[in-house]
Amino acid sequence: MPASAKRYFDPLVLAKIASLSLRARHVVEGLLSGLHKSPYRGYSVEFAEHREYVPGDEIRRIDWKAYGKFDRYFVKEYEEETNLRAYLFLDASASMGYGSTGLSKFEYGCYLTASLAYLMLRQGDYVGLVTFGEHILRYIPPRASLHHLQALTAHLEAVTPQGPTRLAAALQEMASKITRRGMIVVISDLFDNPDEVLRALKLFRHRRNEVLVFHLLDHNELDFPFQRLTVFEDIEDARVRVLSDPRAVREAYLRQLQAFLAAYQQGCRRERIDYSLFATTTPLDVALTRYLARRQ
Repeated sequence: MPASAKRYFDPLVLAKIASLSLRARHVVEGLLSGLHKSPYRGYSVEFAEHREYVPGDEIRRIDWKAYGKFDRYFVKEYEEETNLRAYLFLDASASMGYGSTGLSKFEYGCYLTASLAYLMLRQGDYVGLVTFGEHILRYIPPRASLHHLQALTAHLEAVTPQGPTRLAAALQEMASKITRRGMIVVISDLFDNPDEVLRALKLFRHRRNEVLVFHLLDHNELDFPFQRLTVFEDIEDARVRVLSDPRAVREAYLRQLQAFLAAYQQGCRRERIDYSLFATTTPLDVALTRYLARRQ
């Protein structure tokens, strides 16, 4: 791979590229050219649904009968018999806005979400997006056109992290809406009750969905490198402030962190959920390479 392409995997450098869709293209095309062979090839003759025509769609797919009836252009979509439907769940709670290196967990999550979406869309898979905090912020149903990437990235660029994390509730709410088997991808710092989150993820596993969890944490959250007397503030509730000597509590903090991580790691392993922990300093090629290895 050319050295010039690799620099786009550094999240801090990636942040300087103008648009989120362009960042996704840099990451995916730089890494996956000639690497990923999609198992989802060829089209069936099974009609799936109508959707409104957008510039760039093939004219031959316009349903002229629908035009005569509604005086608007619609195109027919046909599903592949083995096509993948992926639902990307991105945490947009206030805690995801934390970033000690100039790049927040939410920004990193947006790059990862957009890159995964572009990867799947370019191989003809259906991709949907769910953003959530305390409640579902928006659900964009799955589509298979590359033009769909613009709708996904436009929403991601408009979202501001806020409110508490309610991942378990978001998963439970969407479990009633997602009736077709597919892939569930969760991108979050998982700052919610592990038992409740794992119970919600089990709903999808019991329906034979494939479930992947990308656990994003900041370097400071993982290593707790603070040395001086510090005021720690709950980013999701500014009323909670604690003055503490970090050196006195570091050992207890790291012990609690390991218990927190172990709860998710062991719970996901037990339910055959693909779990990956990433610091936001992890290059995106590492995240995507691991994803591809598991997918294949």
